[in-house]
Amino acid sequence: MTIQSILGAIVIGAVIGALGRLLLPGKQAIGWILTVVVGIVAALIGTLIAQVLGVATTSGIDWIELVMQVVLAIVGVGLVAGLRRGSGKTTL
Repeated sequence: MTIQSILGAIVIGAVIGALGRLLLPGKQAIGWILTVVVGIVAALIGTLIAQVLGVATTSGIDWIELVMQVVLAIVGVGLVAGLRRGSGKTTL
C-alpha cells in the first residue's frame, strides 16, 4: 500500500461516511473520526460485495457499488451510534 492509496481510502471513507450519516434520519452521537472509520469500512465491504457480484468491473462510475457502500455506511453509522448511546460514551 502506498501513501496515495491510504490517503485515497481516507478521503473516500470520509465521503461515504458523511453521506451515510447525512442520509440517516435523526442525530447520531458519533464524532467525525468514527464517521470516517465507518465510511472506510463500508467502502471496503461494499467494494468486496460488488466484486463478488460482478458489478465492480464496469467502466466509469460504479453506481451500484457506490449505492452499496452508502447503504452499508448508513447501517454502520446507525449501529455505532446505537452502541455508543447504549454505553453512555461522549462523542469524539
